[in-house]
Amino acid sequence: MSDPESHDDATPRELPAAAPLARDFEVTSLVALRHNVEEYARNNGLASLALYRFVVAVNEIATNAVRHGGGRGHLRLWRAGSRLHCSVTDHGTGLSTDHRPERPSPLDVGGRGLWFAYQNAEELTVRSGSQGTTIVLAFSTEPG
Repeated sequence: MSDPESHDDATPRELPAAAPLARDFEVTSLVALRHNVEEYARNNGLASLALYRFVVAVNEIATNAVRHGGGRGHLRLWRAGSRLHCSVTDHGTGLSTDHRPERPSPLDVGGRGLWFAYQNAEELTVRSGSQGTTIVLAFSTEPG
């Protein structure tokens, strides 16, 4: 009988659907939030470079929520089939729903977070309204 925790990294393992993770956050809780995101993503099938890209993208969107979206936000993570989703909601004035970030100049001090998330997510949607902005990211949990 094999150990259910061990697996061949070359063979994707089927993971049971995990309960969604939801957290409110502010500047003082961004580090803990990043650790929560990493643990959830790892436990839901992301590894190596895909795990790194997911965690950095989510961290950048959460940081933007703090900086530009009212100082706090709400994060929700969930897995649906072979995709891991993240929703970050803030209380800022928002972005246009058709906003597509351009690659920042190497001389720019900021402006890389949303661009990085847009480049690495399979899907990135923006919803803005009078109550704030929600950015939803989707990443595949399958090697690829």
